Amino acid sequence: MLNNDKVQKLLSKTEYNFNDLCLILEILRGEGGCPWDAEQTHQSIRKNFIEETYEVLEAIDNNDTKLLREELGDVMLQVVFHTQMEKELGNFDIDDVANDVCVKLIHRHPHIFGNVKAGTSEEVLNNWEAIKNEEKKRETMYDRLSSVPPMTPALMRAAKVSKKSEKFKNTSTDHILAELKDTLDDISQNKESLGEETLGKLLFTMSTLSSKYNLDPEEALFKYTNSFIEGFSNE
Repeated sequence: MLNNDKVQKLLSKTEYNFNDLCLILEILRGEGGCPWDAEQTHQSIRKNFIEETYEVLEAIDNNDTKLLREELGDVMLQVVFHTQMEKELGNFDIDDVANDVCVKLIHRHPHIFGNVKAGTSEEVLNNWEAIKNEEKKRETMYDRLSSVPPMTPALMRAAKVSKKSEKFKNTSTDHILAELKDTLDDISQNKESLGEETLGKLLFTMSTLSSKYNLDPEEALFKYTNSFIEGFSNE
């Protein structure tokens, strides 16, 4: 164990705060610290971030406050861990991260911190999207659609892309249902083989339909899959 002032300061405490968490990561990755922590890179713990996020979602779905508190701490750890790596390189620290998100929130809430009027959630979201496009210099529809991260789960990404593009296509329910019928007819006429493009079109059209009814296709599929599994509980 390291025998220095920082370690002794932590050991003398019975309750800790966010600054202590940052200090612990600094110690773990510093000289004489933990070999494993010191060896990690953004890439090596990339999947950990995703796993911790899913565990937060599980706690939320189970309405488990105790578990939620724990899992949010694990997500916070990931944020501090990645930030500590960049601090060591002299790029930015946790205060820079906090500053940037504060600046973003103030800038994207002009109805609170400025003179813009926004009386509904829809108006707030429209303002947010417009400001974000201006910040990121997303001038074309291609820019805006390609801004949805490719690593987003495919069904979730399809819903986001469909939502962003709805002003430039026919999104009437009848039109969407007609597209679904055409795709299903195509599948019915070619029962011996189903290509990825046809299946992808079917799923994308379904995500467009979900948006029409203000439903989250990822959430809907998640819940139905759980229901399907439960159907075998007495088998």
